[in-house]
Amino acid sequence: MKVVILAGGLGTRLSEETELKPKPMVEIGGRPILWHIMKIYSYFGFNDFIVLTGYKSHLIKEYFLDYYARYSDLTIDMQSQSVEMHKTRTEPWTVTMLYTGADTQTGGRLFRAKKYLEKEPFMLTYGDGVGNIDIAKLLNFHKASEKIVTVTAVQPKGRYGVLTMDKAGLVESFQEKPSDSAWISGGFFVMQPQIFDYLKNDDNLVLEHELDKVAQNGKLQAYKHSGFWHPMDTLKDKIDLTDMWMTGHAPWAMWM
Repeated sequence: MKVVILAGGLGTRLSEETELKPKPMVEIGGRPILWHIMKIYSYFGFNDFIVLTGYKSHLIKEYFLDYYARYSDLTIDMQSQSVEMHKTRTEPWTVTMLYTGADTQTGGRLFRAKKYLEKEPFMLTYGDGVGNIDIAKLLNFHKASEKIVTVTAVQPKGRYGVLTMDKAGLVESFQEKPSDSAWISGGFFVMQPQIFDYLKNDDNLVLEHELDKVAQNGKLQAYKHSGFWHPMDTLKDKIDLTDMWMTGHAPWAMWM
C-alpha cells in the first residue's frame, strides 16, 4: 500500500525555518521531519511513498537524490576523480516526488496523484506531524469500518496551564497544559480510491472541505488515538520535538 505525504505548503507559522526550506525539511535532531514520518510507516513495513511537493520542492528532491551519499561512508580520490562507497545507511524506500504547484491547496495536490492511486486504497498524512500511531491497527480498523476515509483523531495537549478556582478567585488546582477535550484531525488517513469522486483538478480545492462532504455522506470514520501525537507548527514545537529526540525520549521513534 502506498503512503502519500503532503509536503508542499509554506509553513508560515514556522517562518524562522521555512524562509530557507519547505516545512517538511525542517530538522529534528539533524533529520527532516519528513524522514521521521517516513520511518514511522517503514517501521510497519510500508516503504512505497509519494511525496506531494510545492514550495521549494527542489530541496526535497535534492535530499533524496543525495541520500545514498549523505549517509554512506566513502573515499574520494581527487586525482583519479573516483568515489568508493563503503558502509551504507540507506532505507528500503521507493520515493516518488510529484511537483503539485507552489500555491496549490491540499485537495488539488492529492488529485494530481490520482493516476498513481486510483486503483487501490492508500494512506495519506501531513508532512508536519509525528505520533506513535499503530499503523497496523489503524488499517484493520479502516477495513472493518468499510468507509471511504478513516482519519486518526487525537487530543493534543493544551498550549496553556489551566486554573480551577472558586467564585472568590481562590485557586483550587493548577494543571500545566492538560489535554484538550476536543478530538482533532491528526492526519494519518486511510483512503479508498472513491475519495477521487470528491476531488477535481483545482488549485484552490481544500481537501479538508471535501472531507466534510464525505462526512455528510456518512463515509468518514475516526480512529481514536490516545497515545503520543505532536505537530510542528511553530519554532517551539520544533524545539520541543528536538529535545525529545536528543534526550532519547521520542515516543514516535518506534524503530529505535
